[in-house]
Amino acid sequence: MTDPIDYRDTVFLPKTDFPMKAGLPQKEPGILTRWQEQDFYAELRNRRRGREKFILHDGPPYANGDMHIGHALNHILKDMVVRTQTLLGKDAPYVPGWDCHGLPIEWKVEEQYRKKKLNKDEVPQQEFRAECRAYAQNWVDTQREQLKRLGINADWDNPYLTMDFQAEATIVAELLKFAESGQLYRGAKPVMWSPVEKTALAEAEIEYEDITSTQIDVAFEIVGSPIDELVGAHAVIWTTTPWTIPVNQAIAYGPDVDYVLVGIRGKGFEIGRPDPFGIAEDPVLSSLRDRRFLIASDLEGQFFNRVESLVRQRLKEVHGEAVDLTGYPIFETAGARYKGSDLAGTIVRHPMHELGGFFSKPRPMLAGDFVTTDSGTGLVHMAPDHGEDDFDLCKANGIEPVFAVEGDGKYRADWLWLGGEGSVINPKFNAPDGPICTALHAAGGLLAASADYKHSYPHSWRSKAKVIYRCTPQWFVPMDKPLDLNRSAELVEARPTDESRPSTGSGLRSLRETAMTAIAETRWVPEKGQNRITAMVEGRPDWVLSRQRAWGVPITLFVDRKSGQYLCDAGVNARIIAGIRENGVDGWSDERAQEYLGSDYALADYERVTDILDVWFDSGCTHAFVLESGRWPDLQWPADLYLEGSDQHRGWFQSSLLQSCGTRGRAPYNAVLTHGFTMDQKGMKMSKSLGNTINPLDLMRDNGADILRLWALTVDFTEDHRIGKEILQGVSDQYRKLRNTFRYLLGALDGFTDAEKVAVADMPELERYMLHLLADMDAKLKVAVNDFDFNTYVRLLTEFCNEDLSAFFFDIRKDCLYCDAPTDAKRMAYRTVLDTLFHALVRYAAPVLVFTSEEVWQTRFPDADSVHFSDWPELAEVDWSDELSTKWSDVRHFRHAVNEAIEPLRRDKVVGSSLQAAVKVELRNTDVRSDLSNVDMAEVAIVSDFAWAIPEDFNGNVQVEKTTNHKCGRCWRHLPEVLDDGALCGRCADVVGG
Repeated sequence: MTDPIDYRDTVFLPKTDFPMKAGLPQKEPGILTRWQEQDFYAELRNRRRGREKFILHDGPPYANGDMHIGHALNHILKDMVVRTQTLLGKDAPYVPGWDCHGLPIEWKVEEQYRKKKLNKDEVPQQEFRAECRAYAQNWVDTQREQLKRLGINADWDNPYLTMDFQAEATIVAELLKFAESGQLYRGAKPVMWSPVEKTALAEAEIEYEDITSTQIDVAFEIVGSPIDELVGAHAVIWTTTPWTIPVNQAIAYGPDVDYVLVGIRGKGFEIGRPDPFGIAEDPVLSSLRDRRFLIASDLEGQFFNRVESLVRQRLKEVHGEAVDLTGYPIFETAGARYKGSDLAGTIVRHPMHELGGFFSKPRPMLAGDFVTTDSGTGLVHMAPDHGEDDFDLCKANGIEPVFAVEGDGKYRADWLWLGGEGSVINPKFNAPDGPICTALHAAGGLLAASADYKHSYPHSWRSKAKVIYRCTPQWFVPMDKPLDLNRSAELVEARPTDESRPSTGSGLRSLRETAMTAIAETRWVPEKGQNRITAMVEGRPDWVLSRQRAWGVPITLFVDRKSGQYLCDAGVNARIIAGIRENGVDGWSDERAQEYLGSDYALADYERVTDILDVWFDSGCTHAFVLESGRWPDLQWPADLYLEGSDQHRGWFQSSLLQSCGTRGRAPYNAVLTHGFTMDQKGMKMSKSLGNTINPLDLMRDNGADILRLWALTVDFTEDHRIGKEILQGVSDQYRKLRNTFRYLLGALDGFTDAEKVAVADMPELERYMLHLLADMDAKLKVAVNDFDFNTYVRLLTEFCNEDLSAFFFDIRKDCLYCDAPTDAKRMAYRTVLDTLFHALVRYAAPVLVFTSEEVWQTRFPDADSVHFSDWPELAEVDWSDELSTKWSDVRHFRHAVNEAIEPLRRDKVVGSSLQAAVKVELRNTDVRSDLSNVDMAEVAIVSDFAWAIPEDFNGNVQVEKTTNHKCGRCWRHLPEVLDDGALCGRCADVVGG
């Protein structure tokens, strides 16, 4: 018996040098270097010049630390937007930027001083700002290289920095437009204040953390009232900020709230009755004796519980556990009930009235619509220095703040009570045994106190320290003052799209109204973003612009010392702007003040404002100095898209909106896309203290940037999403399948030339079906690009590669590719479709897998331009119908059914492969969906034989048995024409013989 002939050399197997193992960490840096040497970004701009624009304006991250996973996600999404718009044929430049001013950087530089035990306030400001500038530049350079490694295609050599002199001058110019149009005022209002950082903070700089505070009930004796029986009773307030009691100036009641007088009746609590526990002499409980307390009737129970808890705890402390506390205390309603509106004209006195001065002044009870009965006593103590509602109600009644608390959180030294003490955010200062509660005890004003109240409280997201509301003189932009856009427009330099500013007509709208209209006219993705920012702008207070720091753009105003009005002179403002453009923020100095004022004004008559601008105003102006300045001529105003995290609804999105609406009458963007935050694999917030952070630099070092990009574009980034080892393993598996698809295409197209191409009309139906599926996916991908739905984009691409190609088309046609003659019409048609698929799929994948797609493209076309210069693929039209779609859906259904039926035989080793199977489909009804009579189901199912019992009916069972046909020694198919195992079928004999 002779050995069977080896036909392996006659089979046309795929050939390619493209490796299955990616080796991305090693390959990607080389590709990056090649792009940089080619000046890829500039070349792309040249090639796209003159085409339709798409402008994504990059929101500036702070230049103060390594890139984290949030940076990576954000910039990958931006790069995806720009690359897909470029692929569609548009000119989509990408100018990156950094926010370089403000507290994040100043705080870090101060930390360096603190480590050296130095006081930064003793350093000349110009020197300190120079250190801040150097610190910011260092992190700009660091982050730039890290972001480049992600494959982000941007103008890295010419980014925008808010600390560039030109940018600082533009920010000043934008501020002065507000000033010249009357949209600035200086006033004293409570603002979020950080005692640790000694500056006002914006809402976007606040985070909320759960804390446990001291809650106290304090009695204010009623000394005058239209209701005689109230005189001598005590109005009770409840607060979780004991430190605000020293600046109380009024008590608020709810006009529609029901109030009641209550008292404590029990042994020792009534004068003239037995006092077995010495309550009369007890410094804590004596304040409860024989008194009547005014509280909201709905809150009696809560008040009683707090007082009773105090009484029981105190009696145990003094007399021990053996004391019978039954019946202590007993609360009784005194019988009198009042409507809140009846309390008008009632006067109380501060518990510390004996100190005299400020504390001896009677406190009015005032109607406040904000008073509720959710908690407390239904009476709210008013400290206009430390609360927005407090300030507004007191101001409406002629009561002004007293500015008792200094910037460091301590009471000013001359304050009668607690002068120089603090800090007010120190829990010990507010504790039941702290100086405030101790003094209130001694004065008989403290009814109950406990350090067990848990609630959410605002903190600075930089220092992590608690913040307070503090009334200080600040600069504001009013939200509800009529805004004269026509006057503002006179101050705006000519812009290419100035006509986009709507005419205001005769009526004037406020900044709030203008912003609300702009929100409604903007596209928000996802749509819920509109509701989020609408609610924020609808209810926000006036915009606080000023900060009491050193590193930032100055509020370049001169204030008349007599009138208190700021100077509004176009010539002065022009000189100020020129000075900042020449010297940056250091140009705003005492030394140059008279120069700016010129000969018409004397410096002695004016105060030079030394506050700096809220850093959100800086970043809110980026549209002006980036899109309009002309420094980047490829850009234009307004931007088509802003893209940042959802927290920027209260940050950059909002500050940009307000700044632009105040000077241009519309938003600086046409659309806003927001993403959520990245959690760990368990859905927990990442934290260094928890040890669950994911470092994108480590990920790129170990896996490559394309894996990180694929992760970012497969998660539902519009919501909070997750990352972790198992998730990344799944992404790696997904990547491997895509890579293998490209590897197969490269190998199968080895040697392919245009001479081999077959017209679509001459192709077999299967090839035309695949081109139809490709066209269908192409249309869906364009919709996904328009919707910024990148999760769907990647899913469509991967499912097509895995299910339509690898598991279906490639599987069916591998016999044709390997064994048909190179000139066979079907094989040529198949390779023609593979060529079409290659050109389309590499382009589709290019915005996602930027390095891999380049590697794939260069492997096939080593002398060609980068794939990233390509436009969206143009696909040939396919004559296709719904009937054909139904037919091929049926084909795939039966192919799947056959595969499932064969699998048990393969497991039991009855057959080694599907090629050994003979299949018969027995049908049970006549529900005919399509005609499959011209489909070679044996070829489609990759079996030896395939037969229909009733061909017109498609709901049957599949029967499988091992074929009796012999196996072709070249193609391995089991066919009737093969006489012996190892012999050749007719086709293979022709190919080998030819």
